[in-house]
Amino acid sequence: MSKTLVTGAGGFLGSAISRALLARGEEVVALDCAAAASRLNLLVETPGCISVLCDITDGDAVDAVFAQHHPTAVIHCASIVGVLASLSAPIHLMRVNVEGSINLFESMARHNCARVIHLSSEEIYGSFLAERIDENHREAPLHAYGISKAAVEHLGRSYRETHGTECINIRTSWVYGPGFLRDRLPMNMIRAAAECRPLHVPFGAAERIDYTYLDDAVDGVLGAYFCSKHEYDAYHISSDSAPSLAEIAEILSELAPGTEISVGPGRYRHGGNAAIPKKGALSCDRARTAFGYVPKFDIRAGLEATLAAERALQAH
Repeated sequence: MSKTLVTGAGGFLGSAISRALLARGEEVVALDCAAAASRLNLLVETPGCISVLCDITDGDAVDAVFAQHHPTAVIHCASIVGVLASLSAPIHLMRVNVEGSINLFESMARHNCARVIHLSSEEIYGSFLAERIDENHREAPLHAYGISKAAVEHLGRSYRETHGTECINIRTSWVYGPGFLRDRLPMNMIRAAAECRPLHVPFGAAERIDYTYLDDAVDGVLGAYFCSKHEYDAYHISSDSAPSLAEIAEILSELAPGTEISVGPGRYRHGGNAAIPKKGALSCDRARTAFGYVPKFDIRAGLEATLAAERALQAH
């Protein structure tokens, strides 16, 4: 049996990955900072889980975790996420995402932990040059978040050359689903539908983005994790489609009759200020061939599942 260190285990994706590993009978060292303590406490109720409070920007603390728990592999979810964080706190974002990852890679090298699955992002590409792209698309990140993810990918390749560390990068795109913690599309639209209240998104009707349902993201990460040999070090894990915001509004209006969900024209802007780069679908052909990843949730199925979960939460 492996012992997996999951960084960012109190977060939306990290906690779901941790639960999935525990359900398979794996041992999990669930690591996150003190701000996530309450969410980590929910994980340790499951047999096989060890909860550790640790700030990954503290190299000595990270090394102590490896010395005490001896993980055999790592799933690295810990990061400051998103373009808004890039604009409001870029130095803090870089410290956590880049310096924290270096601390992790250093401890892995010192303690002979040979494999890490790193959660990367479609933001490394900047503006897509096609409606559907593969992993060979050029990298041109526009904001600190995408730049940090690209940097960690390249740092992982450096540690592979110098220490033999295998860093597999999972490039996800706008993951959503039950329990999502931030106010972001499409979750704000789903919550409005669940609460039967009108919502008008002022811009972005034609914006096409690959929205990845949580269960698909977890399946893809675990597929890569349990794959014994990799020909590539980067994979798309997404829905392999790119619905428009107008299409999402229309589906939600059908799923929640009588609720007015609408989207205005123009480019979508993060926080109303920063226009997003042109996006599209992420081809999953490489992951499908390598470890059998096939997304199970198209946008309608994902919206329906998340809406049902939000309604159930409100009922309690």
